[in-house]
Amino acid sequence: MLQFRRDESAVLDRLIDDVGSGESRALVLRGESGIGKSALLEYALGRAAGWPTVRAAGVESEQELAFAGLHQVCAPVLDRLPGLPAPQQLALRTAFGLAAGKPPDRFVVGMAALGLLGEAARDRPLLCLIDDAQWLDKASAQVLGFVARRLRAESVAMIFAVREPADGGEVTELAGLPGVRVGGLSDDQARVLLESAYPGPTDKRVLDRVVAESHGNPLALLELPRGFTRAELAGGFGLSPVVLPGRIEESFRRQIATLSPMTRQVLLVAAAEPVGDPVLVWRAVDRLGIAVDAEAASREAAERFVDFGPRVRFRHPLLRSAIYRAATGAERRRAHGALGQVTDPVTNPDRRAWHRAQAAEAPDEAIAGELEECGRRAHDRGAATAAAAFLERSAALTPEVKRRGQRLLAAAHATYEGGMPAAAPRLIALAEATPLNALEKAQADVLYARCAFALGRGRDATESLRQAATRLQAIDAATARDTHLEAIRGSWFLADHAPGLTLREMAEAARSSPRPGPETTSDVLIDGLAIRYRDGYPAAAAVLKEAVAEFCVKAPTGDSGLLLEWFAGSIAVDLWDDASWDLISRRYEQRARDEGIAALPIALTMQIVNLVMQGELASAGSLLEDFDAVRQATGIFDAPYAGLLLAVWRGRVEEAAELLDAMTDDANKRDEGVTLIAVASMHATLLNGLGRYQEAAAAALRATEPEREMGFITLCALAELVTAAARADQPDTAARALARLTAMTEASGTDWALGVTARCRALLAGRDSAETHFREAITRLGRTRIRGELARAHLYYGEWLRRHHRQDDARRELRTAHAMLTEMGADAFAALAARELGVAGEKVRKGAKAEPSTLTAQETQIVRLVRDGLSNAEVADRLFISPRTVEWHLSKAFAKLGVTSRRHLRR
Repeated sequence: MLQFRRDESAVLDRLIDDVGSGESRALVLRGESGIGKSALLEYALGRAAGWPTVRAAGVESEQELAFAGLHQVCAPVLDRLPGLPAPQQLALRTAFGLAAGKPPDRFVVGMAALGLLGEAARDRPLLCLIDDAQWLDKASAQVLGFVARRLRAESVAMIFAVREPADGGEVTELAGLPGVRVGGLSDDQARVLLESAYPGPTDKRVLDRVVAESHGNPLALLELPRGFTRAELAGGFGLSPVVLPGRIEESFRRQIATLSPMTRQVLLVAAAEPVGDPVLVWRAVDRLGIAVDAEAASREAAERFVDFGPRVRFRHPLLRSAIYRAATGAERRRAHGALGQVTDPVTNPDRRAWHRAQAAEAPDEAIAGELEECGRRAHDRGAATAAAAFLERSAALTPEVKRRGQRLLAAAHATYEGGMPAAAPRLIALAEATPLNALEKAQADVLYARCAFALGRGRDATESLRQAATRLQAIDAATARDTHLEAIRGSWFLADHAPGLTLREMAEAARSSPRPGPETTSDVLIDGLAIRYRDGYPAAAAVLKEAVAEFCVKAPTGDSGLLLEWFAGSIAVDLWDDASWDLISRRYEQRARDEGIAALPIALTMQIVNLVMQGELASAGSLLEDFDAVRQATGIFDAPYAGLLLAVWRGRVEEAAELLDAMTDDANKRDEGVTLIAVASMHATLLNGLGRYQEAAAAALRATEPEREMGFITLCALAELVTAAARADQPDTAARALARLTAMTEASGTDWALGVTARCRALLAGRDSAETHFREAITRLGRTRIRGELARAHLYYGEWLRRHHRQDDARRELRTAHAMLTEMGADAFAALAARELGVAGEKVRKGAKAEPSTLTAQETQIVRLVRDGLSNAEVADRLFISPRTVEWHLSKAFAKLGVTSRRHLRR
């Protein structure tokens, strides 16, 4: 058949050649069942002859077993585990149930898997083949997608085969990876294949019908005629009008029907046992009490369907499902019952419980309890989605209705925690149909509101949170106050666009709710928010500083920890306290990875914005890949603020314009006022970077005219408005904006706040005082992490010096600005600095970059971290790449910079 797959084979040839030369590649083969994806995997295996290979295949019945697919990939190379950092070793061992520990961060598990494959490829390139990836358990799919996106220089080839959506559902975790669609054969090719498979007398009309019905699907061409007699092939037969995979399965069923009863029983047990352990299969068959000639049954099955080698392997994945579905419900339950009896309860408790659950004919508390325990273990391994599946099955087998409701509610919580907020409401509804007590009903209300917020963040979600908080006040005061905080966050996103849900109303409601005990940091936070949204930013600054200081010293704990981290980070950046913001945003990101993927998109957004403001655009770009991957994998909504901000600072006009339009349309639909304000503010930054000051002033006015105070976003917009209006001959507008900005930044009192204010003041000041303000701005901003704003201070100071004919001083400042902005990758502002340098009499060679501009953005980032004393493993962990990739980039950087050691680099 591969004679008809020259294009696909050529793609695989290039991939194997690239990996053989030291690079890494990932590829996804997509196509319908039987189209030839598995054959192409075998072709790649042949082309990589001599390479170590790891193979895995998703199994439909294993989707509830956390990290089952990843274990298949990693098991053959676990001997390389000692080469990984200790935290990664522990994370992988915990995920596989080989060690006890707290639930591992799935991103640390991803880094561990990436490092493990890199270690396995140190001597020779490594080939990873993953068939039927649409059936991978969710935890494995997320980790393997993470690994595939970060392959760089490990000499690893990773090839996935995935059924198209019509056959198995899109694997969102692999979205964005390079792919090839494997299509059907042409009619002429199909006829050649069919005639070669069925030589002898056949009716041309039959062949034409098979070709037409198969739609070029090779497996259909080969399997549809099987099970029919030569007379039927010669005289014609009818094909049932069902979808293609159904036809193929029907063909398999017709063939299965010709087997002896004992062989069918053996095949059914093998199909029901996803591990592929032949000893387990035969023990289960023996337990069924059927007198089976094992050798004869094995020989009969192997001739056409399955290979009983070290592992039980079916000739085609559809065979497993065809055999399983051909059996009656009673036959399947008997097979699972036997497998449950022979599966070791110590080494494989989860698989044993799963088999027992499949064998159950009626609710059974003992089995339900085992499944609940499986859910706990899955949660401890960091696999919330698997925990949810076990808990839902446990609930279905729970005879007592009240206990069933509690387990359904637990399953809903696990589903939400696992990043599937769209799936949790169904379980909540089922739980609410049982006799929940008042507290459980209130918990269901809160969870439903959280799901709505994760999926949309509109008025309805915020209203649901407010109502749930109110109902909880008389039942659970602590949870009520936490829920009030969530309602405040929802109202913040609305930015007072929704009457009745204003920030002031939400904050006052939270403040008036009963306190559960002595004052906590959460109470200080609520008091500060109430003052802020009633009396204004300056009035609340002192209280909010106190709350942030406490959060920096001691991270919030308990169920509300993630929510409080968001507030702490948001308030720190609103105060323009860059040190506290950096600490809290990094901690928040890590905590979201560890504890709650539902919070991860918002946590990543905060950290990306932090990195952009620090001028770490390459690091921000790396995290943006994680943001996109998480959003695609979970369906959790979060507007791409971070992506737009990164595009703005990189000066990517077309990309930014596309995001601006999309976010504006979406915000109008959702009534999400904060997005409209943020979009206008970032648009002003983009236009200021392009030197289009009239347009920048108009955009900044849109962000500031509503007079709504949105903290950091408002401060940024006011600074952009002063910058643009000062150049667009709008002195009154600039002065009003500066007055508003000053009132807020003086209340903050940080170097970041006062430095930006000094820079803005310099743009409006006369000749006698402007230079003093510029130097204050540079001094203050130089004491912060905010390198982008510092570079702009040098740029605007250089412009001012040039206009006042101090060319030497101007060139010094402009060179500094150009070097900083170029190194960051802030191309639009860098181009602005280059133009000013040209006017000042210093020509910047087109395409030239300041030191260390010979490096790529990734190399620059790695060099900076190594210079700061981080090891390769620490750099890899920080940047979510493998140590092998760090080595590769570092060797290239050494050559470009003319250095030979890390010590030389630091000097």
